[in-house]
Amino acid sequence: MSRKAAQPIIIGVTGSFGTGKSTVAAMFRKFGVRVLDADKIAHGLMRKNTKTYKKIVKEFGGGILKGSGAIDRSKLADIVFCGRKMLGRLCGIIHPAVISELKKSIKHISKNPRVPAVMIDAPLLIEAGVHKMADVLLVAVVSAKVRMERARKKTGKSDAEIKRRIGNQMPLKKKAKMADYIIDNEGNKDNTRKIVKKIWKEIKGGRK
Repeated sequence: MSRKAAQPIIIGVTGSFGTGKSTVAAMFRKFGVRVLDADKIAHGLMRKNTKTYKKIVKEFGGGILKGSGAIDRSKLADIVFCGRKMLGRLCGIIHPAVISELKKSIKHISKNPRVPAVMIDAPLLIEAGVHKMADVLLVAVVSAKVRMERARKKTGKSDAEIKRRIGNQMPLKKKAKMADYIIDNEGNKDNTRKIVKKIWKEIKGGRK
């Protein structure tokens, strides 16, 4: 690592729908790593009457709103995951705002010398160019079968809907080729913890 010892290491973690990247991120928290969840940041930016909210409603219309006026993320997802063009329009609004918030958070966290690393947990980390902010890139991988099973269990979506969402992301194999570390998340959590522990030991050792 070329970063100064006082600065936290910036780790990016991504994967694909159903590969368990957020499970991996949660494991890194045990080592004092501060995790920034890009999805949660995006959801916050989409709150009613924010700048991002207004841009999204202007772009996609009032049909995406609940009776309360809040954005119905399920309705919005049904629209944007129909094709890359629609998803691209949404990402063009959300990604710059999320990146701005991530930079602010990292700058703030970096003032605390006790934080050894900051992890950015983002499904579209590479697609959004956020991986350029990271010193280390981790990609969680599982087989296509396990990915479908987990996504189905987590979301209750049909196989067709899940495949459509996966199809609108960069292929997992391509992401894996860009990774500094590939985390095989196919097995049980104990196995993943062992992999995470080993990777953290190497990352932490590399900053010295």
